[in-house]
Amino acid sequence: MNRLSARLDELHARVRRIRALTYFTWCVRILLAIGFLPSGYRKIVNEPFTLEESLGDVHTMFTALHQDFGALYVFIGLCQVGAALLLLVPRTAALGAAVYLPIITGIVVITVSLGFGVGTPLITSLMLLGAVYLLCWDWHRVRPLLGPSRPPGTEAESAVR
Repeated sequence: MNRLSARLDELHARVRRIRALTYFTWCVRILLAIGFLPSGYRKIVNEPFTLEESLGDVHTMFTALHQDFGALYVFIGLCQVGAALLLLVPRTAALGAAVYLPIITGIVVITVSLGFGVGTPLITSLMLLGAVYLLCWDWHRVRPLLGPSRPPGTEAESAVR
């Protein structure tokens, strides 16, 4: 297991040295932030997310969320704007991706289950893929949060050898 982990760490380090991927990562961060800023802002100022009654169940769900669960509606907006802003700061980008991931996962589930048109689930799924990519890009920052990279005691044993 340690061999696999070491190889993955080495691969991650090599990939992060590719300049084109650094630029691509910035583009993904900016695009994901742009995706959440307007919709999050609408929720923060407590405006309805959609005004088109022709959307059926979609309009009904968002109207109910807005009218019946106002504090939750504003909280979701704050989380969206917070995640977007965190993505734009290099030092906090990994945290932004970690906050972004569960929000966009919920949005993907909603867009697929409520039968949005073909375009919306595709776009939200690509946003989800972008968030996963950013977590992989910042794996060196995320990994320590998941526990030690080596089982306890192996560092002391390898130092003795």
